Amino acid sequence: MAVVSGGTTLIDNGALDPAVPSGSLILLSTQTASASASLEFSIDGTYDSYVFKFIDIHASTNDTDLTFQGSTDGGSNYNITMTTTFFQAFHDEADAFTGLSYNTSFDQAQGTGFQLFSHSLGTDNDQSSSGQLNLYNPSNTTFVKHFTSRMHVYHANDSNNDMFTAGYFNTTSAITNLKFQMSSGNIDDGIIKMYGVK
Repeated sequence: MAVVSGGTTLIDNGALDPAVPSGSLILLSTQTASASASLEFSIDGTYDSYVFKFIDIHASTNDTDLTFQGSTDGGSNYNITMTTTFFQAFHDEADAFTGLSYNTSFDQAQGTGFQLFSHSLGTDNDQSSSGQLNLYNPSNTTFVKHFTSRMHVYHANDSNNDMFTAGYFNTTSAITNLKFQMSSGNIDDGIIKMYGVK
């Protein structure tokens, strides 16, 4: 056996060790916003991991945030307790300010609100947000449900922002739905795709 970059193990013939997990993304659902108050996705528990891809999300209200929350009751309520973390790197077009920061006002400590994961979207025609959210084992009834996201935002103040959010839904109930909405106003335009990881 040989070990290559990142600790991946190869068996003698150069093939990937069968014990190393691998898989492909299976497109399950695509939703396109059009002045939408929210976009909701059902999770049937077929897959252990789900990936949501966000393509050119545009806000109808300036300087607003893209947020999400989960449901354990088929979408009747979106109020699962969460603990989360958020940090970002940023650089404005005028090269006047740059930085890397953790923002405590964007996280939750056993909160039940919608979690911000894409901050201060602008409404200019060239401003939008794209990125990815990963949800792990949402149908498991033993452990909490972890998630991670990385989003790029063309900020309302004309800056380039790279945003990282992570945390967990503090429930051992299966998560049946996710809802995405702006903190104010509608999702003016954009596409969200949900994939299962096979």
